[in-house]
Amino acid sequence: MDVAVRLDRTGGLAGQIYRQLRDAVLDGRLRRDEALPSSRELAEQLQVSRNTVTTAYERLTAEGYLTGRPGAGTFVNALPLAEPTVPQTPTGPLTPRPVWPSMPVPPDFSDAPEFDFRVGAPDARLFPYAAWRRLLTDQFRPAAVGTGMPAEPAGHTGLRTVIARHLRTARFIETHPQDVLVTCGVQQALDLIGRVLLEPGATVAIEEPGYAPPRLVWEAQGAKVIGVPVDDQGLIVDALPADARLVYVTPSHQYPTGVALSLRRRVELLAWAQRHDAAIVEDDYDSEFRYTEQQLEPLHSLDRSGRVLYVGSFSKVLLPTLRLGFLIHPPSLRHPLHAAKFLTDWHTALPLQAAMADFVEQGMFARHLRRVRRVYRQRHERIAAALAGPLSAHLTVVPSTAGLHLSAMVRGATAADALVRARAAGVGLASFPEIATSAPDPPGVVFGYGMIDAPRIDEGLALLHRHLDAG
Repeated sequence: MDVAVRLDRTGGLAGQIYRQLRDAVLDGRLRRDEALPSSRELAEQLQVSRNTVTTAYERLTAEGYLTGRPGAGTFVNALPLAEPTVPQTPTGPLTPRPVWPSMPVPPDFSDAPEFDFRVGAPDARLFPYAAWRRLLTDQFRPAAVGTGMPAEPAGHTGLRTVIARHLRTARFIETHPQDVLVTCGVQQALDLIGRVLLEPGATVAIEEPGYAPPRLVWEAQGAKVIGVPVDDQGLIVDALPADARLVYVTPSHQYPTGVALSLRRRVELLAWAQRHDAAIVEDDYDSEFRYTEQQLEPLHSLDRSGRVLYVGSFSKVLLPTLRLGFLIHPPSLRHPLHAAKFLTDWHTALPLQAAMADFVEQGMFARHLRRVRRVYRQRHERIAAALAGPLSAHLTVVPSTAGLHLSAMVRGATAADALVRARAAGVGLASFPEIATSAPDPPGVVFGYGMIDAPRIDEGLALLHRHLDAG
């Protein structure tokens, strides 16, 4: 690897090289088993004699910092060094805006519990890696890369076309490819909407309890975000603040409760938005996973005044690490949103978009959905049966027929304490306060089934049942 060494040419060049390389090893910039340049290469880089570098290397090797491997080169030795520490309260002359020091960051998702009921992700083991690898490889051939210049901010034309076609057939949404904007996940779509529509201090209404990231995005942009209660019919439209410029909803599968926004409430919400000159953001994050024949018509398909912005995600359906989503916007916002996308990152990775376009166009997306829908339906039914049966004495299930999670309300303080003990025993449940915008009374708990096999569901729920029965 390249090594940065600065020489002042006032003498003791070998000593300067020795001290800087030693310090780089001790503070972790050079880590164990990393290869150093050969003495000839480093001498040429620093414009010193090879003997000068060799002298420094020999001293570092004699003291145990480096080791030579015949025929391979010089490497950092495997020393029992402590990891470099990061100050807990870094200080300096530059300070962020007041909103940022308290802004949360995501937890470490790699530390999975034994019974993984975490919410928000599909099963990565079900992803069609071989097919995806072939499609992505095709995009790195010279004919596909073309000039290699940046693309249109709105996204790959082929992907925008297949998204419009998919939504027309699967979700009853009529839109033109020109009004499809490809984003790096739903999170970027929300950020772009805020940049284009919200003045500092503008009021935004979100569901409560609800999905927390939209609140954080728009608060960071200077908006005043107000929670609006949810009941068994979804968002309570009559509770919306009159000055709201934007309303964020998850009408097909409310997050996290799982209820659907009733048709009456949908009509009321659209009428409210027209009266108050407001926009609606419809987050249809997991509607591909519906386990009944009845399809709920999206708000977007009922909208006749051009006030609904529809956001969706391939990441939630296929693989979270894809970071690929889309935004359906009214024609009036086409140029502002394209300009905002250009200013943030120019465009989402083009080879990724082109591969996704082929994935959908060749029918692989539809086949994948049919296959995983059967898997998730089985997991859904197992949890629903347990919540309606053995666990019903302690938990009240919120009926839901879609998505990758089921929610339940906890009965009594002893049950809440038992849930804490069950989590300590490896049952990876999440409570509403941890994943949502508020903590209702009674408290809610979420059973995600995107990442847990059906047999492990039974084992985890049995362990949970024992803790609940023990009080």
